[in-house]
Amino acid sequence: MQIKIYVVGMFSDDVASSVQDAVKAVAGVSNVVANCEKSQVLVDYEDASQEDAIKAAISSCGVDVLG
Repeated sequence: MQIKIYVVGMFSDDVASSVQDAVKAVAGVSNVVANCEKSQVLVDYEDASQEDAIKAAISSCGVDVLG
């Protein structure tokens, strides 16, 4: 599965890198691309039960999840 999550507060490549590392640490996540210019995070993962953990990982980096 893949989800595109729009975010606010990811203003630099350093923050995007932190978001990628945090989301990669979530069990079942196979790929993450955080793009600060587009304010979005693309995540490939195994099943829908992981979405809350993915969003929590993003929020833990000080980035607000819009959807």
